Formats: sequence, C-alpha cells, structure tokens
Amino acid sequence: MKELKIGFLQQHNTADVRGNILRLAEGVADLARRGAELIVLQELHNSLYFCQVEDVNNFDLAEPIPGPSTQMFGELSHQYGVVIVTSLFERRAPGLYHNTAVVIERDGTIAGMYRKMHIPDDPAYYEKFYFTPGDLGFKPIDTSVGRLGVMVCWDQWYPEAARLMALRGAELLIYPTAIGYALSDEPDEQQRQRRAWQTVQRGHAVANGLPVVTVNRVGFEPDPSGQTGGIQFWGTSFVAGPQGELFYEASEDEEESIIVSIDMEHSEQVRRWWPFLRDRRIDDYAEITKRYID
Repeated sequence: MKELKIGFLQQHNTADVRGNILRLAEGVADLARRGAELIVLQELHNSLYFCQVEDVNNFDLAEPIPGPSTQMFGELSHQYGVVIVTSLFERRAPGLYHNTAVVIERDGTIAGMYRKMHIPDDPAYYEKFYFTPGDLGFKPIDTSVGRLGVMVCWDQWYPEAARLMALRGAELLIYPTAIGYALSDEPDEQQRQRRAWQTVQRGHAVANGLPVVTVNRVGFEPDPSGQTGGIQFWGTSFVAGPQGELFYEASEDEEESIIVSIDMEHSEQVRRWWPFLRDRRIDDYAEITKRYID
C-alpha cells in the first residue's frame, strides 16, 4: 500500500483578498501539521469569483507566474514540506490572461502549471471575457507525491480531458472548482445539477481507474451587477477512488479542512480487473475530433 494523505480547504471567500490569502495560509499550515502531504485549494482562491460580471477593473486581480502568490505558497511548501495545488488568475502579458493552476513542490519550486482549457460563458460565469483558453495541453505534472493530472472546473465535465491525462500517466485527477446554484432554479433542479456534477467526475474515476480530488468553494457571493441573484456555491468537495467510491464528501454550506488518505497503488489492481485502456478501439475513434457528425 502506498498511502497518500491529501488535504483540502473548502473555503468561503470575501472581498478582502488579503484576508482570504491569510486564511488560506493558516489552513495550509494546519493541514500540514496534521500530516497532509498534498494540499489542494479551490479555483481562484484568492478572491471572490469575479466572473459574475464583465468588468475590466477585475483584471487588476491578475498576477504574473512566478509572482506574489507562487512565492508565498512556495514558502509554505518549503516550510512544511508539502505539495500544494494552487489556482491563480494569471497575467501572462498585457491583454493576455489565463485561469491557471500551479503546482508547488515540497522545496518551494514550481513543479508545473496547467492553463484551463475549457472556458465557459454563461450567465454569472462570464469567463471568456477574462481567460484565454489554455495552450499547455492535458499534461500531468510530476511531483514527489505522484504524477498529478490537474485541470480546472469546467474541464471536469469533459471525459476527453480526463482520458488524455490518464493516457499520459496521471496517477490522480485533480479539479480546483468554483460552481454553485443559480438562485432562480427550483431546489430539485439545483440538486440535480449538483449530483450530475459529482457523478460525471466519479465516472472519470471509473473510466480511467484513477482517484479524483475536487475542491469547490462554499457560501454565497452576490452578483455586483444585480442582474442575477448571485451564486450560492455548493461546496460538496470530494475525494473518490478508482471505482468511483466516495472516500469523503464535504458539506454543501460549511467551510471544511479535511485530510483523506488514499492508496495510490490500488489503481493498478482496478485496471487489472477492468482493463478499459486495453480494450479501447483506437483504430476507430478518429471522428472524435470533429465538432459534430452529421
């Protein structure tokens, strides 16, 4: 058994960026002291989810990579000897921005980064206004705790993305996330959406024989424009095993700081029982790259 202790912070953010970051730093330190080896943070964890509106002033929240956040989290990684998965608003160049996950190694260096590939554009999720689609592909990041298949939020709905990470040797699929309820939806519809969100990711775990770690934010954030009722982020951060089994599911409405232990060697056995990669018909999948087949 190759045990990996995964910690995550499900946090409610406020408009106080410095306060958010200080609470994240305290949370990382606490998880590390409790034995976490890998710590995963939620999507765009430094601020409110600013994509509810299209406002050019929000580009002021972006920062370069390397930059202040990677330095701060690098210092924490080095101090406590943990790998941290961060999620940042990257300023790559004037007028060029990405939604970027950065993995920090135990020694404080940047192990690798992933730029969000699938960019939504829906009411209250106006991400195409802010983020250029990623150009780094679906490539796992090698770390001292394993090869991490890190993606971001909207990527989690796409089986192609998870599969490509698996085919490149990812040992774990990780999704920093920011998703919640539209308050105009009926309660039954809200729950269907939340469960569909979790189910599709557990399906990626099963189809690829890999554990999945998803960390969402929690709490209510108002729409500054007043055009919608804001977003009630549904939390429900979770860790699933390679057969889709739930090791832990967080609350819908409370902050949590959790450590979950998983057996990184179990995927090997699961893939022997269910050899999906062996039986793929790679000779007949060429049309998957088309937008639609008439």
